[in-house]
Amino acid sequence: MWQIVGIARTANYTNWAEPPQPCVYLPAAQNYSDAMTFYVRSKGDPRQVVKAVQREVSAAGPRILVTSIRTGREIVDGGLFQAKMGVTLLSVFGLLALGLASIGLYGILAYSVNQRKREIGLRMALGATRVSVLGLILKQGMSLVVTGVLIGLIASLLVGRLLSGMLYGVSSGDPVSVAGAAIMLLAIALLACYLPARWASRVDPLVALREG
Repeated sequence: MWQIVGIARTANYTNWAEPPQPCVYLPAAQNYSDAMTFYVRSKGDPRQVVKAVQREVSAAGPRILVTSIRTGREIVDGGLFQAKMGVTLLSVFGLLALGLASIGLYGILAYSVNQRKREIGLRMALGATRVSVLGLILKQGMSLVVTGVLIGLIASLLVGRLLSGMLYGVSSGDPVSVAGAAIMLLAIALLACYLPARWASRVDPLVALREG
């Protein structure tokens, strides 16, 4: 017969990302196993009490073999190893995608500006200033980029739900991570828009009309 001595909180049992589930703790004398885990809570560095714990366990049970001594930090790191590797690979692929997107964006904008030489030359011949031409190209280029970023943010929130099982400590819609990625992409896009726009604003109207 077992006597209930308290009610335990729900806890993560299999992995860190699982929903907390009910747990039942049984006395070792009534539920013996040759492979049990003994948890010790300590103040300060847990490695300082390892020898004392081993000594007390040996005194209580001389035939008990103590193996695989790990701190709480080592247990957490071991449980998160697979998730960390997955996030690392996703980060590498994300940086590669960001680099390719930046190169492609610059190439498209440069090509678009080159195709509009005649229009740019005509605008400047009619009195448009370099600042106005620069602002026009930046406005048109960044409007497309902002639209793409908004679509990407919505898509990232949807995909984040599918990858939520690989995350620990942050949500799939973590505002700091999402805002940081969006700001970085906008900054790169602004640079990719500015360089072709700056080149276009310095084009000689006569040369632009002749080449266009």
